Amino acid sequence: MVMMKKMRGRFAFCGKSDNFATPFSNHPLMDQMTTETDKAEMTGHYTVDDRPWYALRLFFNNQAKVADFFHQNGMESFIPMQYRVYEDEQGRPKRKLRPVVSNLIFIKKTVSSQEMQKLVKESDFKMAVITRDRNSKDYYEIPAGQMREFITMCNPEIEMRKYLSSEEARLKVGTPVTVCHGPLKGLSGKLVRQAHKYYLLKDVPGMSVMIKVSRWCCKVIES
Repeated sequence: MVMMKKMRGRFAFCGKSDNFATPFSNHPLMDQMTTETDKAEMTGHYTVDDRPWYALRLFFNNQAKVADFFHQNGMESFIPMQYRVYEDEQGRPKRKLRPVVSNLIFIKKTVSSQEMQKLVKESDFKMAVITRDRNSKDYYEIPAGQMREFITMCNPEIEMRKYLSSEEARLKVGTPVTVCHGPLKGLSGKLVRQAHKYYLLKDVPGMSVMIKVSRWCCKVIES
């Protein structure tokens, strides 16, 4: 979340601006948050604009340090989080937010690709920006709208949600749709079927997320 200084258990965003907004705070999915504090901590506060995002692959397991590094350079980040259950010293089950994957972070593009390349190269961290394809040196830019929907679907309070790798998502056969009714109204993605249930799948470089949905709430996007 943009002033996300203690990501060691509660963070997902990091940024520098003082003019924050919560673009998804009015979406029905956000109503599943338990309190306004939870809503702020889990969905993040960041500047709303049309800037695209980069996906960065990390070659070590410390996303917090990378988020702090980009924060210090005036850039915002997003780390998908989910609850993990563990036992405390008394053997009681506890829930704690943890990154979904340990080697991926999303950074909003606020500098040129040349400046981004320089930042990555001069940092003390081993990481790489995901490119358009294996044969290209051009960074893959995730459109702002696509990233906003992906962040919304990563709400850790949603129970009927699954994460997939990009490779697994590509193997899913489905139909492009827009959700017209229900709590997912306004979101778009690929309608896929798994274990006799329907899901809305959203794919971005590095990972994908899908949420259970009724197919009767969806409208096919005509090509």
